[in-house]
Amino acid sequence: MSLDFAVFRSGTFTENWTLEGEDGLFKHLFKASQFLRGLRVQMRHGELSRAPLRLVRLQMHDAVVECDWLARPPDPWDAELPRDVQQRHTSLQTLRDAIDVRALLFDLMPQMETVYLRAYRESSDYRRELIVEGCAQRNDHAARNVHSLVMRARILGFSFDLQGSALQGIPAKGATVQVGSWKASKRGADFS
Repeated sequence: MSLDFAVFRSGTFTENWTLEGEDGLFKHLFKASQFLRGLRVQMRHGELSRAPLRLVRLQMHDAVVECDWLARPPDPWDAELPRDVQQRHTSLQTLRDAIDVRALLFDLMPQMETVYLRAYRESSDYRRELIVEGCAQRNDHAARNVHSLVMRARILGFSFDLQGSALQGIPAKGATVQVGSWKASKRGADFS
């Protein structure tokens, strides 16, 4: 697992931490470190790809978390398989990872009520293409008995474009989400 950056901005969020006392800051940092450790240990290898999951961004504010990561590349052992099978394995692994990251966040951060998740595919020229995004609430339990991975991901609030057996790029939603003083748009989150 690699971590490109973590966001800890100043402003009202930092003031909220200090209002809770130093323990509040350390609790948030401890929960973030637990998530990173869990991500590294539990999601080191996927079921259909041995590549590690690469975290791009983790941002926490009040009861909201934003988490972005790079989807695992196809497994080198799949190179001899037909292209549609390779794409199916990569797509299914990406959806499993999205569901697992959501579950890990809610398990390790009980104070978080909402998570915004995004998975990107990295091309050979290092450009990132959004392929899965979702907004999930802690109380989303409707998908427990759904056996189809694609349907479970949809019920849990993930948006993606699955054509045939391959995930296609999706446009970033331009809508802005406002939660308290926290605002998220397609450019990321902003604290005002």
